[in-house]
Amino acid sequence: MKYLIVGIGNIGDQYENTRHNIGFKILDALAKASNIVFKSKRFGMVAEATYRGRKLILLKPATYVNLSGKAVRYWVEKENIPLNNLLVVVDDLALPFGTLRLRKKGGDGGHNGLFDINQTLGKETYPRLRFGIGNDFHQGNQVKYVLSSWSEEEEKVLPEKIETAVKIIQSFTFHGIDTTMNNYNKR
Repeated sequence: MKYLIVGIGNIGDQYENTRHNIGFKILDALAKASNIVFKSKRFGMVAEATYRGRKLILLKPATYVNLSGKAVRYWVEKENIPLNNLLVVVDDLALPFGTLRLRKKGGDGGHNGLFDINQTLGKETYPRLRFGIGNDFHQGNQVKYVLSSWSEEEEKVLPEKIETAVKIIQSFTFHGIDTTMNNYNKR
């Protein structure tokens, strides 16, 4: 069994600790827990791990959030990953901070990265793990908000939420999406 786990984010130091880069942050935590490192490869940073007999290919696209589809399609095709074994980890304005929701499929919800992946793959039928970043911004300041750093209060809780996201990813690859959704979405 082989899985492609994609963390959505933007490359560059100025984006490293922003809300939009939570996908990268979660994959970094997963890589650290698996004692592996990312290497620069085509369309992004890639690391390979094994979890309970499953091969996990971790991808942090270098195409910026809005053009994530190109990297995802390349690695799905290169590694021959069925779409139900693709998991996209993404920030979500519609969910309160720290809320984690695993879904089997769905629309883009206004997220440009998911929009590009949906358009590039021609399908919305792949799992995604949505990490709530809240929506504490004034009208017209959405871009500024998602590209801003976490608050002090959020920083205190972030490690615990990231650890839970890593557990969800591991459960998804070992127990499957239905069991994982039942175990984690109700929290």
